Amino acid sequence: MKKILIKWREWKNSRYLPFIVTFITAICLFFLLIGNVKESKYDFELFQLSPDTIRAVKTMEDSEKTEQERKRTELEVPAVYQFQDETAANQAAIVKSIFDSVLNVKENAKPEEDTPATLVGKLKKDMEELAENASYVPLNDEMLATLINQNNSILEDSKTKLSELVEKNLSEPIRLENISISREKIGQQVNNIFLYSQDYRNVLINIAKTSIVPTEVENEILTQERIEQAKASVEPTRILQGQILVQKGEIIDRDVYRQLELLGMLTNKASYKPYLGVAIFVALTMWVLFGQTISKRKKTINNSKNLIVVAFSVILSVLMMKVIQSVASNFDVIIAFLIPTAMVAMLVYLLVDERAAYISNFVSAAYAGIIFQEGYTLVFQMEASLYILFGGVAGIFAMQRMQTNSQILRSSLIVSSVNIVFIIFYLLMTKASYEITDILFYIGAALASGILSGAMTIGILPFFESFFGILSSMRLIELSNPNHPLLKKILTETPGTYHHSLMVANLAEAACEVVGANGLLARVGCYYHDIGKTNRPGFFIENQVNGYNPHDSLSPEASRDIIIAHAVDGAKILRKHKLPKEIVDVAAQHHGTSLLKFFYFKEKEINDKVEEDEYRYPGPKPQTKEIAIISVADSVEAAVRSMKEPNADKIKKLIQSIIKEKILDGQFDECDLSLKEIKKMEESFCTTMNGTFHSRIEYPK
Repeated sequence: MKKILIKWREWKNSRYLPFIVTFITAICLFFLLIGNVKESKYDFELFQLSPDTIRAVKTMEDSEKTEQERKRTELEVPAVYQFQDETAANQAAIVKSIFDSVLNVKENAKPEEDTPATLVGKLKKDMEELAENASYVPLNDEMLATLINQNNSILEDSKTKLSELVEKNLSEPIRLENISISREKIGQQVNNIFLYSQDYRNVLINIAKTSIVPTEVENEILTQERIEQAKASVEPTRILQGQILVQKGEIIDRDVYRQLELLGMLTNKASYKPYLGVAIFVALTMWVLFGQTISKRKKTINNSKNLIVVAFSVILSVLMMKVIQSVASNFDVIIAFLIPTAMVAMLVYLLVDERAAYISNFVSAAYAGIIFQEGYTLVFQMEASLYILFGGVAGIFAMQRMQTNSQILRSSLIVSSVNIVFIIFYLLMTKASYEITDILFYIGAALASGILSGAMTIGILPFFESFFGILSSMRLIELSNPNHPLLKKILTETPGTYHHSLMVANLAEAACEVVGANGLLARVGCYYHDIGKTNRPGFFIENQVNGYNPHDSLSPEASRDIIIAHAVDGAKILRKHKLPKEIVDVAAQHHGTSLLKFFYFKEKEINDKVEEDEYRYPGPKPQTKEIAIISVADSVEAAVRSMKEPNADKIKKLIQSIIKEKILDGQFDECDLSLKEIKKMEESFCTTMNGTFHSRIEYPK
């Protein structure tokens, strides 16, 4: 243990330590978290029996099935048809044109020159021209001859009736697929209406049938638009997270195999996305945790300690979550509600500060959401995260009113109360029905969670305080209790020193607050800084009575040794009673290596060869802002108290001279107190001392 502590002291001031701690923490959290998001992989072959019931690990679109559904929908979309009004008139006109051509050929025939064959030829030529310009199928030579052989009255009658019949039939919607039915219908009508020779009726039937064409034509543009609309309305086929892909004992057919491959659940389809996702999540939490709680602070030695406290607290919390999650499948209830919700927040609040506690609580809640997520739900388990979030906030609120370790358990009951309220909210919001035993379990878990938070905080707190040398605010508050044995010792044995310590504490705390140092540490350090005087109380002027000063009968060397010894003796007493190192350092360093002027000049009157170093405190010089401020406050309080008729101007000049003397003497060389902070400290001392030594009204006798 000693070797570890020595190594820690060597490393704690290293500028690389924050980066090392951040990196190690990130690695630990990455490997703790990766098991909760790793995808399930199977080594299957086509048509083998599934050894387990396999569910989809995520939601994903099945593009192949979606495309199949779109093609099926496309085939189901009916074509868009439009009725052609002009078709009936056009076809009737063609019928009339046929008979007009026949009548024209007969009218222009020359009996001496034209034979039946030449007339058929002329008529055939007209029919070919008609077929080129209109929707008409030319008649054969035999049919043309039959037409020419009819007298004009029959042709005129046929022209009128047949064109009307064609126009009437074409006034109804006729599609291409029904064209044969419509042609047969008009053929029968012609056969019934026209009472001529069978040969002539056959020609008329042929003309009528060829005149029947579709009157409803597909509109390809509108049809395609409807197809596209129908395809767009098809919802993508999705494989839902948690959906059963194949039951245990069923054959893994091509479709199931394709879905497993698509989801990346086969070993030949390894995915690195979960690892990348976890890495990004961990990096994000590292930025929130350390970037916002540490880097924003002023550079101090305590940064490394604070960093390690936050890191250990979060890692410990995640480890506890992993343990609970590993056995969660063995229970029918959610045992995640047993997690100590406020442990991280309470620890960090006590050892670092309130801001870091809030951020650490938020990060722990985020990790809980991933660790406690169930395999086939969403990536994040909101109830676990909110449970820890609210419990942690309750813990921080409760800790603001606590002053001793024993009262931490009282704050645990506040956490338990908030946990129970959250559990009631959870039970009311979920749609499932619960047995009375389940309800009692959840309420008991909420109560246990709060109590465990306080108990574990009390148990872990000494480990951090001793192993890392961290002094918590709770410990400082306990040390400031007037009933502490050492404070009682100072009060009873050296009442003047006790009063002096209280005055110095007021000065130092106020000054520390204005420069951003730890005011509570300064106050408690002041209470104990002169405890070494209890070894020889009467040799210090504040404890002398009746005007007797034992130094009057001692040599300067003897007086020097007694006065200087109080710093060394005080450190020994504090170490013996196992007080924190920070308090011991205050006792040892509050005089630094300053010169004991009174006895030095007294000796110099006797021996002008005396060296200053012989009358200086052994030090070391103040190592922290708090001790440097205490050293000035100690001198200021003693000097102002010895002034006759102090006023604001005298007090200010005295304080400035004391501070200037310490700067010139190099007493601040080993601490990080800046000139700006020294100026603030001076103003704070003036304000406090003026409030103490203000003018008073003289009461009448």
